[in-house]
Order: sequence, then C-alpha cells, then structure tokens
Amino acid sequence: MPRTPDAALRRLRLPFRWRNIFAVSLEVAITLAPYDVTWPMQFMAEAKALQEALAPWLAGPVEHIGSTSVPGLEAKPILDMIAPVQDFETAGNAAGALRGLGYASGVHRPHEAHYFYKPDVEHWWQRTHQLHLTEPTSELWRGRIAFRNALRARPDFRSRYVQLKRSLAASLGDDIDAYAGAKRDFVAEVLASPEAQLDAM
Repeated sequence: MPRTPDAALRRLRLPFRWRNIFAVSLEVAITLAPYDVTWPMQFMAEAKALQEALAPWLAGPVEHIGSTSVPGLEAKPILDMIAPVQDFETAGNAAGALRGLGYASGVHRPHEAHYFYKPDVEHWWQRTHQLHLTEPTSELWRGRIAFRNALRARPDFRSRYVQLKRSLAASLGDDIDAYAGAKRDFVAEVLASPEAQLDAM
C-alpha cells in the first residue's frame, strides 16, 4: 500500500508543529500510476451521475479524457472528464447541482470552460475527479477529444507519451505547471496527426 505523506513525516519523528513546513515538499511529487482496468468503469458510474445532474445544460454525453481514458497508459490517478453544454454562460448555473455530487469550483481556462473537481481539497494531488463544462465547438473540447482518440489509435504515440511523462515526473518532481508545459510540443505533434485531424473537423 502506498505510503502517505503524513506517514512519511511521522517516520521522520518531527514534532507535529514542524510537519506542515515540510509537507509541501513531500506531498506534491508527481507520481504516475500503472493503468487501472477499473478506470473505465469508474468513469461510467461517475458519468451516469453527472448526466442526471447536468441534464438541463448538456448538449451530449459526458466524455472520459486524459491519460486515464487511454487503455494501457500510465497516468496520474485522476479521472478527467469533459461535458458538452448547450450554452457556456448558462452552464455556470450548474455549480449547485455539482456541489450535490461533491464537486467544488476551480479555475482553468475560464474563457471557455467551467472547471470543477472533487473532493473539495486545496491540493491537486489529493483530487480524484476533474470536470470541464464547455461548448462542443470550443478549442478545449476539440483538442481534448482529438488528443485522446489519436493516443487510442496510435501505439507509437502511447509509447512515446509514457516515456515523456516518466522523464518529466522524474526530472521536475513537484512542479505540475512545468510538467504540463513541457508536454506541449508533444501534444501539438499529436494534434497535427491525421488521426487527430479527423476529430478536429
């Protein structure tokens, strides 16, 4: 069973008042988990609940995106989802319905998406689910779906992506922004592929 950061701090025998000082450096290391065959089932259960709660705003089904949506791919164990909404402005009113499912509001690409996560914790590494509400014509929607589908279709992309993520996690450690930024060139290459272009049309 993985060792929790708090357990690691206790093993250092630090007085409790010192633990918070060291917790940040111990807790945020980027860790990739092996592909979990239950991730699709976890997504389907969550998507069912989301589609019922979001029915007044949805323009289509909730989609599973990110690395947990690609069979065989290592990933940070966070279920990423995206839902198409009829109207971006009125979709902001869905926050109350999502609170009922344990989601909190966050900020990520606010010009084109409403972002939610759960559980309601401050640090990204403690979260288990992330959700974007965006119009299906948005750049975010087209890019996330196209990237997922290209990875599913191309074993060479999957292999290279795993190697890249392992390298970045090892070299960047706790810098999640740098980790995301360092993947941009690869993401752009994948999105320029014929497999991705079919979905981007």
